[in-house]
This record gives sequence, C-alpha cells and structure tokens, in this order.
Amino acid sequence: MFFHISVLSRELIAGLTVRPGGHYLDATVGGGGHSRLILEAAADTQITALDRDDRALAAAKTSLIEYSDRWHFWHGNFADYEPHVQKFDGIIADLGVSSAHLDTPDRGFSFRHEAPLDMRMDRQQDLTAAEIVNRWDERDLAEIFFTYGEERLSRRIARQIVQMRPFETTTQLAEAIARCVPQKYRYGRIHPATRVFQALRIAVNQELTSLEKFLDRAPNWLLPEGRIAIISFHSLEDRIVKNSFRSSPILQVLTKKPIAPQDDEVNNNPRARSAKLRIAQKRDDNVER
Repeated sequence: MFFHISVLSRELIAGLTVRPGGHYLDATVGGGGHSRLILEAAADTQITALDRDDRALAAAKTSLIEYSDRWHFWHGNFADYEPHVQKFDGIIADLGVSSAHLDTPDRGFSFRHEAPLDMRMDRQQDLTAAEIVNRWDERDLAEIFFTYGEERLSRRIARQIVQMRPFETTTQLAEAIARCVPQKYRYGRIHPATRVFQALRIAVNQELTSLEKFLDRAPNWLLPEGRIAIISFHSLEDRIVKNSFRSSPILQVLTKKPIAPQDDEVNNNPRARSAKLRIAQKRDDNVER
C-alpha cells in the first residue's frame, strides 16, 4: 500500500493557474494527490506523471482510474525524462521522501522501524544504503554526512561506523550513531541519526544532482507563460530551486520568498511543517521586458 499526503495543495493549485484543456507534468506523482487536483481544477486537463518508485505509479494509476483517458505514466528518474509532447502548460515536483517511504518498514528509510538498509526510491537500481555504509571509506562517509546532512559531527560518526561495521539494519546503524555522540547531542530535539539518514538517502538516490539536471532542462518544456512549481523539504533542495529559478534566462520568479504551509495544514500533517513552495513562470518572448 502506497499512502502519501500531498502538501501545500491549495497554494500549489492557486499558483499554477490551471488552464482548461492544459497539459501538465507531475514529475513526482507519488500517490497522485497533486495530479488529481490538477485534473479537477479545470475541464479537459491532461497529466503526464512520472515517478522513480513503481509502487507509487501503481498507486497513482489506481487512485486516478476515473481519469484514465487523460493521463500518461512514465517510470523513471525525472532527470532522465524526455518529453514527447510539444510543450507543457505547467510542471510540478514534490521533492524528497514520501510518507509511504517513511512508513513502510521494508523500504529502510526510517530508523523508527527495524529494516534492511535500503533507501532506494527506484528498487531496480543496485546502490543501497547498506552498500554505502559497509563499503565506502571513512573520508567519503564523512563527506556525504557533512554535505548532504549538514552534520557537524560527520567525522566522528563516520569513524564509528567504519569501526563497527558491517551493519544490516536501520536500527543497528541508528543505535551506533547515538552511542558515539555527546550526551547533550544524544538527547537533543532530533535523534542524532536523523541527519545521517537524510544524507544516506540523498546519496543513494542522487537526489541533488538529479534535481539540478531536471531544473536545468524543465523550463524549456514549458509553453510561454507556463508555470513551474517545486515543493522542497530541506535547505539543500530549496537553495538549488531558488538559484536555478533566479539564474534561468527564460523564467520569471513569482515567489520572492518561498510559500510555507498554513497552520491548519501543519496541525493536520506535522510532516508538512518544513515544506517550501517556489513558483516561476516562463517568459513570453513576444512581450517586451
């Protein structure tokens, strides 16, 4: 079962200005929540939906079965997608890990469950978190923990992992990390393994390099005045989105500051609290600036 609560839905649909008969690209369809809202927002809209996770695609197809004549699905990394339509009226992407990934123990994304160290969004790829933890050298581990997890104890944690490996499960790794950090760090606001698990997930799925490649190409797929809307969940993603939008010669940034979820959404879905939405619009070359 693939279950995911879409975040910032009201703000996304409002900012996208869905057009009747428009064709939209959902680059991370998940369970299909945002795609459904686009299909419902205006008459005769169409969706092309992508996802790396085969379970997500299967869930979205089931969820959106009544719109089966208005969508097309593609399995793969959005960084590798090549559009086969002329242009899109809008593009969306909801980045990062989904509720389904975190809440499905056998996927290995969370240390709340004992599970194999997997973390693959695309289960067809070879690289897993276990491969990184058990085979990469200490320097490389410290580098990804610091760069992708912004973990200030990255070297200490990497040294502990190398000394204690091999690790087979998420809980074994989380406990080893907790034992090697200072006590005040161990009992802080977040579990001391949180940043390391984020870093491993990003490394396994090459999330930031994929995002950079996608954002470099996606604006070219838009019709004039078409909009691209990206939801990110941590500062590394948001910084890439912000810089990509600002540096694009064909985009006009519509959100000087990212849009955050409202209080009622955070109360209903605490995982939404870190979400940020940025929107840009493709310039119309026929309009003088």
